[in-house]
Amino acid sequence: MVKADSLPDQTGQSPLPSSVSLLIIGGGIMGLWAAVKAERLGIDTLLVDAGKIGSGASGGLLGALMSHMPDRWSDKKQFQFDALLNLEAEIAAVEAETGLSAGYRRCGRIIPLPKPHLRTIAERHQNDALSNWSTDGHQFHWHVLDTPPVNGWVDAASGEAGFVYDTFAAKVSPRAFVATLEVYLRQSRHVRLIENCGVTALDPNGTATLANGESIHFGHAMVSAGHGSFPLLGDAFKLSSGAKLGQPVKGQAALLQAHIDPSMPVVFLNGLYVVPHEDGTVAIGSTSEEEFDDPFTTDERLETLIAQARQIVPSLEDAEVIERWAGLRPKAIGRDPMVGPHPNHPRVVAHTGGFKVSFGLAHRLADAALDAVLGKPMQVPTSFTFEDHIRVFNQKI
Repeated sequence: MVKADSLPDQTGQSPLPSSVSLLIIGGGIMGLWAAVKAERLGIDTLLVDAGKIGSGASGGLLGALMSHMPDRWSDKKQFQFDALLNLEAEIAAVEAETGLSAGYRRCGRIIPLPKPHLRTIAERHQNDALSNWSTDGHQFHWHVLDTPPVNGWVDAASGEAGFVYDTFAAKVSPRAFVATLEVYLRQSRHVRLIENCGVTALDPNGTATLANGESIHFGHAMVSAGHGSFPLLGDAFKLSSGAKLGQPVKGQAALLQAHIDPSMPVVFLNGLYVVPHEDGTVAIGSTSEEEFDDPFTTDERLETLIAQARQIVPSLEDAEVIERWAGLRPKAIGRDPMVGPHPNHPRVVAHTGGFKVSFGLAHRLADAALDAVLGKPMQVPTSFTFEDHIRVFNQKI
């Protein structure tokens, strides 16, 4: 790496380099995993975040890790399945290096079936799982049951037509997970983390402009800045303003103090998640709002979710709400994650747009993004590539 004169660091931390091999923009789950993988590859890397590490959508509450439905199998569903299966070992490796816990557990998932026609669909999925949720001696199931698979958790009345018990689903504590990755990187050899250091403009020829007007030259830049990635990438490549590469989607969630057995399965019903965590809390969420007045305040939509959760899980009836959270998640124009280089500017690599699946896929998407940095073919579904998202963008302008 070229080491030129150093810039003063507006964050009050040690001076920033004026040139870096890999610049990662954004310190959420996507950027952190990219930095972990870059460290393992020995790539001299600087990760910068406009705020604190994990202060955006990655600092939320839920952490449910759930596969796509096991029917109509595709390369996209296989990619997600493999990523979720591999995540357990990836987390264990980082936990072993840091001595911290990310709150991971393969706990399964319960889905109440309130209508008879839903049971018919679930029974088809039960057979699909036998074919598609099997790998390397592991067989995961989509059981269709008449009653909940565990006692004292989900109200039996919530499933008029029965219940699905998905044995593949898992969970993680988002904040503990982010903190574990951050500690790993703070003690790394090849990666520096800089907070309160926003990037306002990106020249695809190799220069990033910081919020204070200073510049950093890069060999490659990886854009992992959540919903802030979309305008940054759009401006960099002078894309028409008639359409956007993606948009922020507001989510609301709550954290309840409830000393529930953490082995209890995640509960899912019509967009409602109930996730018991290892620290004696239960997370409830989340809304998906494409139109909103204030991105960071909660309202009656969250209160409705809390009421629904208390009805489905009676043990939460008197549990105290200790936190209400709202934030913005990045939804790319093609709906899938956005990863890879711009077709005409390979020095800039997108690594963003995970929306609801970032915690389950970020480690595998980071491998693909770093393959692009190293000039190797990416092993991702076509619909995930930055190039394909640009194709969708061009169709909409």
